[in-house]
Formats: sequence, C-alpha cells, structure tokens
Amino acid sequence: MKPLSRNAAGLAPQGIRAVMELARQVPGCIHLELGEPDFPTPPHIVEAAVAAAREGWHKYTPNAGLPELREAVARRVAADDGLAVEARQVCIHPGAVTGIASALMALVEPGDEVLVPALSWPNATMFLELQGARAVPYPLPAERGFLPDPESIGRLVGPRTKVLLLNTPANPTGAVFPESLVRDLVEVARAHDLWILSDEIYARIVFDASHVSPARFAPERTVVVSGLSKAYAMTGWRIGYTISPRQVADLIVRLQEPLISCTNTIAQRAALAALDGPQACVAEMRDAYHRRRDRAVELLATLGLPAYRPQGAFYLMVPATLPGEPSTDAARRMVLEQGVAVAPGSAFGTAGEGLVRVSLASSEADLSEGLRRLAAHMAGERAAATSG
Repeated sequence: MKPLSRNAAGLAPQGIRAVMELARQVPGCIHLELGEPDFPTPPHIVEAAVAAAREGWHKYTPNAGLPELREAVARRVAADDGLAVEARQVCIHPGAVTGIASALMALVEPGDEVLVPALSWPNATMFLELQGARAVPYPLPAERGFLPDPESIGRLVGPRTKVLLLNTPANPTGAVFPESLVRDLVEVARAHDLWILSDEIYARIVFDASHVSPARFAPERTVVVSGLSKAYAMTGWRIGYTISPRQVADLIVRLQEPLISCTNTIAQRAALAALDGPQACVAEMRDAYHRRRDRAVELLATLGLPAYRPQGAFYLMVPATLPGEPSTDAARRMVLEQGVAVAPGSAFGTAGEGLVRVSLASSEADLSEGLRRLAAHMAGERAAATSG
C-alpha cells in the first residue's frame, strides 16, 4: 500500500481532547478542561433556527454565507469594536477554527513561518504542520501578565516570516492586550511587512479591560477571526467568521468551495438572530464568568494555589504540578485520583509546563468542588515528595 500523508500522520493528539476522553470514563469526574459555556443557547436563537427549518431554509447558501448574515457581522463589529467593515469582507465559516485554517491557507505557503504565542490554542499550530509551514513561538512572560513584548517578537522575524498570530482576549491565559500594546504590535507587523491574523473569539468576554482589535489600526494587513461559540453559547452550532482586506476575503471565499462549499443554512439563520437580537444574554453570561473568576481566584488563594487573574475569556492558569513533572502526567493523575479534569499546560505549548488550565465555563458548584480536588491533589503530591 502507498504510505499515508506524513504531515497528517505526524500530528500529535490534541492534549485537551485526550484529557476529556479519559475523564469521560471516570464516573463523577468534574469537567474543568473544556472551553465550552455551560449555559444553553439563548431561547430566541433556538426559536430562530426552528422557524428557519419550518420555513424551508434547507438549501445551499453562497460560499461566503447568507448576505444578510454577512451584513449583520459588519454591523455588530462596527457597534462593538468600532471597525468600519463592508459585508463583502466577511466570510461565514463552520466555526472559528475553519476560519483560522482558511486564513492560513490564503496567507501561508509551505516553508513559511508564522509567529505564534508560546502559550496558545494548539489547533492553529496543528494546521501549520499540515501545511508544511513552521510555527515560531514568541514568549508570553508570566511576569508581564502573559503579555508579549513587541521587541522580542521583532527579533524572531526571519526571511520566511509571513504572519503574526495574535489572540486577545487570550486562550489559555485570559490576558487582554491594552491599546498601547496592540499599537506596538501593529508597528512590528508594519516594520517587517507581516500579515496579522487576529483570533478574537473571546472579544465579548472581557472583565477589567477593553478589547482592542489590531484591525482598528491596520485593516489593510489584518484578518480577524471570531464567531458565536463563546459569547452566545453556540459551540455546537459551528458558526464562525473572518473579516479580511478585500483581496484576502475574495481568496478565502474561493477556498470555501473545495473545503466546505457553505456553512449550515439553519445555523446561519440562528446566528442572524443572535447578532441582530437582544444582547443582554451576552452581558449576563459575561458577568457570570466575571463572578466565577473572582470567586475562583479567592478560593485558590485560600487553598494555597495562587493563580494569574485573567482580564478576559474564561480560563485560569494555575501552577499545579511538581517541579519536573510533565503537566500531561499531572492532569491524568488528577482525573484518575481526584476525579477532576483540567487541561495540561503543555497542550498550549512547552511554555505551559508547570501549569494547568482551569475553565470557568462550568457551574459555580462544580468549579468550587473541582478546585478543592485540584488543591487536594497538590497537597498530596507535596506531602509525598517531602516524605520521600
């Protein structure tokens, strides 16, 4: 038999999914590993989908998505982010992950380099491996609140560097980039003639800061990727979007045909109701994550596990491994011995060793009990290490 694709066969399993699959086999395990809102999709969005099914929205849409949904995205980002966007710059994707993949396909060739955060959602790096491109991590120092240093990024640029990947609010750290930092990062991209791929899926979940998109300052070189999964509790609906300069948008739309043809029509109608409908549900969920953030940080402090205080998204990075212990081993033991699932820090890059990610997108009861189990695991580990 002819060999399989080396790029595909060489992909390592996604570390978060591995923990999730293990936790599903443990009765009573508390799930704090997934970034999935525990809230149901708001009723008016569900009703819009039901109505769409009954009204006959059963056919293909244009590759770029329903024109009225593209217009709704443009209106929403104008209202929320101050971006002046035309509907033709918007493309609708089945989830933001497909938007990232499409943008990378449009911008990157085999052998090119993409600057990625040293702690970042792993799927973008996985797709670069499939493309035969190279991810070059840039540091996110904990002492800087996991914020990048523009000068250190500039020093990593080489002759094949083509894209700077940004993520604010950030997964897994919850860091939110202040406007001054965003401006400085844009200047790095300009100085080295880089495209900017800006992952803004958590833009509506910000607590103590304001979200600022690099597209405000460099729309001609920025591709924004976002979607409805997090803000509207619509993970399973699979609705994402990209906003790109016209020449990039035209190429991304063409890529839709061989990749997916078009996004689910009924889900697009539901997304239209989400974007154009009442936004109080978004604020209510954001405020709930805010309360959970505050209580979780306070509880961890009392349990002897200080955590970085995130300004957005719904994650906590917690130092919860012993020195030298791989975070994957620690996460596996927490599942099997304490019945709590967290994401190993190494799932987000080697810089994540020594840390685990805790999702705040769980009920307050599960979050509190899960953090106690995590602390109990660490207390037991420390005691064993001391006695040994």
